[in-house]
This record gives sequence, C-alpha cells and structure tokens, in this order.
Amino acid sequence: MKTSYSSLAFLAAVAVVVVPSATTGFVVPTVVASSSTSTSTSSLNVAAEPPSAPSKKLISPPKNIADLKDTSEELYDDNVQSTYGRYKLTIDSGHGCYLKTTDGKEYLDCVSGIATCALGHNNPVLTEAISNQMKKVHHVSNLYYIPEQAALAEWLCANSNADKAFFCNSGAEANEAAIKLARRYASNNGITKPVIISAHQSFHGRTLAALSATQQPKYHKGFTYDGEMVQGFDACTYNNIAELEEAVIRATSDGKGLAAIMLEPLQGEGGIIPGNVDFFKKARELCDKHKALLIIDEVQAGMGRTGTLWGHEQLDIIPDVFTSAKALGGGVPIGAMMARGDAASTFGPGDHASTYGGNPLACAAGLAVAKYICDNNILDNVEARGQQLKAGLEKLSKKYPTVLGDVRGWGLLRGVECIADDITAGELVAAAMNEGLLLVPAGTNVVRFVPPLIITEDELNIALDRLDAAVKSKAN
Repeated sequence: MKTSYSSLAFLAAVAVVVVPSATTGFVVPTVVASSSTSTSTSSLNVAAEPPSAPSKKLISPPKNIADLKDTSEELYDDNVQSTYGRYKLTIDSGHGCYLKTTDGKEYLDCVSGIATCALGHNNPVLTEAISNQMKKVHHVSNLYYIPEQAALAEWLCANSNADKAFFCNSGAEANEAAIKLARRYASNNGITKPVIISAHQSFHGRTLAALSATQQPKYHKGFTYDGEMVQGFDACTYNNIAELEEAVIRATSDGKGLAAIMLEPLQGEGGIIPGNVDFFKKARELCDKHKALLIIDEVQAGMGRTGTLWGHEQLDIIPDVFTSAKALGGGVPIGAMMARGDAASTFGPGDHASTYGGNPLACAAGLAVAKYICDNNILDNVEARGQQLKAGLEKLSKKYPTVLGDVRGWGLLRGVECIADDITAGELVAAAMNEGLLLVPAGTNVVRFVPPLIITEDELNIALDRLDAAVKSKAN
C-alpha cells in the first residue's frame, strides 16, 4: 500500500506519546507537535500570528497577622461564612491550660478546643514532634507506605479490640467511614436495604450521612430532599431498651435488614448523658443476632477523656467498629475508624480513601499524644481530677439549688444542668468567661467541662471558684 506525501507530512507533524497516569493506572494518549510543523506551516504560506498575551492578574499577598491588631473581627465578618456563633474573644496564644487573648487577658481553658487539646496548649512534646516531622516530610498521600501511620495504627489496635485502622481528618469523616463500612458489610451479607439505628439527641457530625445519623431535627432543617435526609437511618431513645428493640423490628421488616447500631458511649452534645450498661449490652446482643455491626462513636469520649482510654470500656462491651478524632492528634486534625473481625477486612482498595488521611504530620502528632498519655499516667490524672470535678460541681449545685441541677458525666467529660427558668446554659458560660473561665454548653441547658487532660488539682479548684462567682453573679 502506497502512502501519499501529504500523509507522511501529517505523521511527521504529530506524534502520539503514551503516558501512564499515576492516579488512575490507565494510559493517557498525549499529542506532541513535531518540529517539522513549522516547516509545513511556512510552506503553506500561512501567516502565524503570535497569540496575544493574556493580561496578568496581580495576586495580592496575605495580610500579616501581627498587623491585624483589633481588625480581625471585621476581617472575619467580611470574608468568613457565618457558620459559627463566636464569642467576642480573639485568641493570641496559649500555654498549658491557659489561653491569652489579643488584649492581654488570660483565661483558664476548660473547653480545650471542644475536647481536642488533650495535652493543653503549646505542649513541648507535641510541638517538638510536629516540628521534627515537618523538617523530615509532612505529606506524601496514601500511594506510599507511611511508617508513622503504621505505628499509630499498631498503637490503636494494641490498646483496643480492633484489628485494623483507617485514617481520615475529622470525627465526621471517621463516622462517614463507619457508615460506609456498615453498608458494604450489609451488602456483602445480601442486604439491599440496610438500616443503621442511632439514638435521639445523638451527634455524629455535619457531613450528610453523619448528619442523617445525628437524630436531632434542628440540624436537618434545610438539608433534606423532599423532607427526608439520607435514607436508611432509624432511631430510638438513648438508654431505652424497649425502643431499641422496636427499632430493630422495623429495621428487619419489609425487605430491610439491620446493618448497624451506632451509638455514643456518652452523649456529649445531647447533654452529657452517660450510656447505660444494660442498654449497650442489649445493643451488642441484637447486633450479634442479626449479624450487624455495633459502631461506637468515640470522637469526644475517646483518648482517655472518660478515665479509660475508650469510653466503651465503661460499658463492658466490645464494638465491631469505633471511631476517634478530636484528642487523637491533640489539636492537629486527624480521625480514625477502627474495626475488628470481618469488619476490618470489608473495605478493599478503592472502596474508601482520603488524600490527607494518616499523613506523616498528623500521625506524628497522634504518636506524640499516645506516648504522652502512656509516659505521664494521664488516665490516673483524669480519674482523680474527674472525681474532684464531680464533687466540686455537686457542692455548687447544693449551694445554688435554684440555678444548678444534676451533675453528670465520666472523667473529665462532665456537665451540670442549668435549671433556672430565666438563665440559660449559654448565659452561664458567658458569665464564667467574665470571671476568666472558658466553658461550653452541651445542648440548651447543660454547662460542659472538657478541660485538657493535664489539668492540675490547683487549676481545677480555680475553675470551680470562678464558676461559683459566675453563678453568683447570675443568681443575684
């Protein structure tokens, strides 16, 4: 077969190079222009006009934080979406259990970034671990083996009943991973309409599936489709065995199947409600009966906050899956979903993933937190300070019986009810702030204490004294 001159000219002008893609594994054809193209163009007497240069848009540099002074609040309002109701404080620095604002005021921090800064602020061990890792390598993606990730996974599994861990970046992501795992596990067992049961007043995160598991309608408003959240979720009242059994009957009727029961060991956002041992044992029994997964959300209660490393240890049950975040990185974003038995091998390559999840920096932070907990007997401190806090709050409740009510919680995850008709928990938190104490509401009527796990006896006495002054200021 003869090839025409024009065909040869075209083939000489264009070459096709096959380039492997690092992300998909497929080959991507790339067209490369040959140097002979210019000759071909000139021979056709085509005038090649240079393309006009696009106008360059100047990139403005970011502002220097030191120059903001008192304008950061205005900068927030102009540039940050209004998804948070913020207190009128601008934090400048922190050390141990104290935070200092830009105007020089110091506050005893019993919020710890909402149960996150377990080792307090500016902890030298955590700071050194993060700094050293940054000097080495901080992110590579999960295309490669990461020693820090392997070491943290080993510690998590060695100190629980889990067999394997999956890493992500937050509690919501960890719970999303658990939800996906439960659905895949149910699918492997032939269930095409999987149902996950969670509890009323629970909180599992803000992403869509985790929010669907969060059985609080106020968080669902505006995010439904035709009035419904993600399908496949049902609910019962926390610690109510009869309602749990009824929910399981619904979940196993009309062609549906029970995929999982998903619970917090202690409801945090729901008002500091500890789990009941009998309720959780019934949940374990029902999951075993229906070959479903028992998922425990340890995002707030885990990593030692309750006095045991994991909150479910307080309930004498072994979950199939549990999640962690918040204190896991001591303030560096990291989340994890741990699983045992068949659940640990349910996901395969491509079933779930995270670009940042388990990167060297986050896992170095997690390892530093884990080592600090072990080296400094942190669980003993949590147990002792938890009892001190419980006794102190009960004393204040008796002193102000028209304002303060029930004291609840475990370890350093404690709350006291605000029972006054004309005082909200938020108002008590604001009054405590005026006394130099940072607290956070849990629900509408509970004042929550979640201080760093390193808080001392003296610091906790100061916190109780400041709460006393705050309640007194509102009671009068």
